[in-house]
Amino acid sequence: MLGLPKPKHPLISFVDNMDGNVDLNRMSSPHTSTFYKISYKAKLQGKLRYGQHYYDFDEGGLFFVSPNQLVADADNNKDHTGYTILFHPDFLLSYPLAKKIKQYGFFAYTANEALYLSEQEKMTILSVLKITKEEINSRIDDFSQDVIISQIDLLLNYSNRFYKRQFITRKFVHNRLLQQLEETLTNYFTDEKPLNHGLPTVQYLSSQLNVSPSYLSDMLRTMTGQNTQQHIHHYLIEKAKEKLSTTQLSVSEIAYHLGFEHPQSFSKLFKSKTHLTPLKFRQRFN
Repeated sequence: MLGLPKPKHPLISFVDNMDGNVDLNRMSSPHTSTFYKISYKAKLQGKLRYGQHYYDFDEGGLFFVSPNQLVADADNNKDHTGYTILFHPDFLLSYPLAKKIKQYGFFAYTANEALYLSEQEKMTILSVLKITKEEINSRIDDFSQDVIISQIDLLLNYSNRFYKRQFITRKFVHNRLLQQLEETLTNYFTDEKPLNHGLPTVQYLSSQLNVSPSYLSDMLRTMTGQNTQQHIHHYLIEKAKEKLSTTQLSVSEIAYHLGFEHPQSFSKLFKSKTHLTPLKFRQRFN
């Protein structure tokens, strides 16, 4: 469909589109694939401005897509100059990376949460991609799979490091996002949505903030040490403490007001976080 040459290996392919000749706009949108996809985009515009400061870079960036993930092209400039590695999960079988790769949350990020690279980071990534390209296209022998997988592993480790840097350089933006998260949770309970919709979910919060669930959890973990689910639990416990100490509502009534379907679930969570049952907390507080 794209006019690409046949891959040298049935489970992995390296696409060199640095000259921009391959028209990826011919891909249907949205679409899915059975492959992992790592794409370096040379002309990714990643500068994020606040006041007189720039928090990111425009030296290119990386996108990551996991198998069977629905992908829609949200890129406005339609410029796909760069490199792409496509590899099937079976290519990783019997290697530790087969399990490790599932731990990288950035495979579930959306297009606007791409990794924006500094000049130095770009040179590091391109050096790894160059070795990977040579191994895939030049030689297939008893050692090539080991070398290729070690390069993919290295690429993902660097990407993980650079994403941590991105969370730091976007600290102001993420502080604002954290504030919006708190406001969203507060409004959820103020509007008594738990009575009709149950507990707030990670999916609900991320959709309200227009970020992917994985990005939100990784951002929160970097800033607060807690992922989104833990943040929700912390908020629930604080609301429960407030109701236990300032109202005469029973434990069951408090549980329902917070969105729990079963009071036992509320009591179990409360005890796991405070080491006290709700009744013991009320007695000790009084």
